[in-house]
Amino acid sequence: MTSFKVGILGATGAVGQKFIRILENHPWFKITALGASSRSAGKLYEEAANWIESTRMPDGVKSLTVLECTSNHFDEVDFVFSGLDSSVATEIETDFAKAGIPVISNAKNFRTDPTVPLLIPEVNPDHIEMIREQRFTADGSGWIVTNPNCVAVPLTTSLKPLYDAFGIESVVVTSMQAISGAGYPGVPSLDIMGNVIPFIGGEESKIRQEPLKLLGKLKDGAVRYADFPVQATATRVPVINGHLLSVTVSLKRKADQDEIINVMKSWGSPIHDLDLPSAPKFPLKIFDDPRYPQPRLHADSEGGMQTAIGRIRQAHVMDVSYIAMAHNTVRGAAGGAVLNAELLVKKGFLK
Repeated sequence: MTSFKVGILGATGAVGQKFIRILENHPWFKITALGASSRSAGKLYEEAANWIESTRMPDGVKSLTVLECTSNHFDEVDFVFSGLDSSVATEIETDFAKAGIPVISNAKNFRTDPTVPLLIPEVNPDHIEMIREQRFTADGSGWIVTNPNCVAVPLTTSLKPLYDAFGIESVVVTSMQAISGAGYPGVPSLDIMGNVIPFIGGEESKIRQEPLKLLGKLKDGAVRYADFPVQATATRVPVINGHLLSVTVSLKRKADQDEIINVMKSWGSPIHDLDLPSAPKFPLKIFDDPRYPQPRLHADSEGGMQTAIGRIRQAHVMDVSYIAMAHNTVRGAAGGAVLNAELLVKKGFLK
């Protein structure tokens, strides 16, 4: 496999640091450039970053000089991962795409763009074809791909088998979101310790909208969104990693509990034969024990890339209820973007 030179935008932030940790020993991708704000530019990375990962800072990045996030400073990379804040992502990511540098982004800014794939490889790998509709460069060398919101990932992955087998009429979801999802320094300790915050600004609209694009059908280069309502309530809970969701679904074709469980257990990933380094062997883990999944016990399963599901049961209101959970900063952020890049390599969009 060809080795790719990779840049990271927003490298000093929480998501940028997660990219660095995940890519430390990646067999295909080598970090060769790090970008951050003008406050950090010009410094060595070990001086610029307040390292918050639980593992040591990789030696390979310590002595890299942090660059400003402009495409002319990254002319020797093959593509970039973006962990940029949404307040600056639109301008910077556009600059890179127009310079012919592909961008694989964790930011929300382009997720609803009609020509930009919003991608979960196990759910909608065919959506990468939307790249061909982008016009950042005349020759198509520059483009943007995004990964979804950290709740939309486990929600959509868990809905996929049900949507394919039965169709969906409506969804009600309550998220119990870990504090790492708020970045660093995150939620003040006096607000979250021994407490639950029943609102996260800007979150519920993403949970409502993004699954509909992800489950949509690609036709003539455009996505026809899935057509069902999602009622979302987003809460913050005193858990470090792992977003836990309580999901209730109304199905178009009614089914009993055993059939639903069998469909979810027998679901097969469409990318299982591609041998992508970050792809979990079992992207869905179905627990029979009603005590599971739990963030502390299961968020790191399969390198943090697995979606865990439990308490599948017939609902007294609507049709089926269950619990879903995934690691928010790995599967729901940097790890998901790395998996997207691996798929893009295999499909020939990165070469």
